[in-house]
Amino acid sequence: MTGDARYTHGHHESVLRSHSWRTVENSAGYLVPYLEPGSSLLDVGAGPGTITVDFARRLAPGRVVGIDAAAVIVDQATALAHQEGLENVSFETADLFALPYDDDTFDIVHAHQVLQHVGDPVAALREMRRVARPGGVVAVRDVDYHGTIWSPESAGLERWMSVYQQVHRGNGGEPDAGRRLKGWALEAGFEQVASSASVWCFASDAERTWWGESWAARALESAFYADALAKGAANDAELHEIAQAWLDWRNDPAGWLLMPHGEIIARA
Repeated sequence: MTGDARYTHGHHESVLRSHSWRTVENSAGYLVPYLEPGSSLLDVGAGPGTITVDFARRLAPGRVVGIDAAAVIVDQATALAHQEGLENVSFETADLFALPYDDDTFDIVHAHQVLQHVGDPVAALREMRRVARPGGVVAVRDVDYHGTIWSPESAGLERWMSVYQQVHRGNGGEPDAGRRLKGWALEAGFEQVASSASVWCFASDAERTWWGESWAARALESAFYADALAKGAANDAELHEIAQAWLDWRNDPAGWLLMPHGEIIARA
């Protein structure tokens, strides 16, 4: 799925917990006008499948396929589809750079928070374009980490951003993918590329608890921790300070955080 890049977040429970919150409404709203019942869709990097099963509900009886590189995550997504009683969606283990589908197979090819983690996003877009039908769309949304803003100011979160940028790029990815999506699509050969942007905002007590605790756990327990140490981006004490900064932000009633995302609708 990621070519020569390594998935920075890994599959720690704290990461999957954040994925489980994602729906079409909060993560693919820009694509809603193109979701016509009966259309087929390939969801690249589907993860635990919450967005994918939402697509399946909206596109029924259209065929929806979700792929991921990790078999254990595919199993989890399959279980979710069974739990929801959806028969028009399936999940498979597959490589984004060698998709096991014929040319011109899907009406829509979608990827959410995927291209930031791949070593060659242009090649990935070309492969996504290959399996999209003529007149179909390739839809991509990625965060732009450097655009993240928060309040109140926090030296610990400033340090988190610096470490995260170093770790993510050290793994072969691009943490500021959102601003680059249009350029990548044009380089991949798309002639029609419509760009937009949207944000995630975490401010309520429940949102701060969920997001702050998720990142506090990632800082110390996920693959991010080991990567930061191995790459010399931070030491153990600094990573504990970063985790505490997330908890302090969680506990502050004035806590507020915004993450911007770039989005493209590229015509195949």
